[in-house]
Amino acid sequence: MAEDVLSSTMALPGTVLVGPALSLEQKAAFIFVFLLFVFLGLLIVRCFRILLDPYRIMPSSTWTDYMEKDTFDYRLA
Repeated sequence: MAEDVLSSTMALPGTVLVGPALSLEQKAAFIFVFLLFVFLGLLIVRCFRILLDPYRIMPSSTWTDYMEKDTFDYRLA
């Protein structure tokens, strides 16, 4: 009896088992979710790069000009 159950559920060699086909909406949803995961992965990598070296991303002209203006304004006051 157990052999009958196993033989009916197993596929014969040479036969192709076809699963349920996905509709167009399901395919589009899977592609959208996949693209969201790729975007999330890129954001995670970018955030870790900023956390590891925050001053590499910021151009040096923004903080040097700001420091020179502040120190000069304080010297005049």
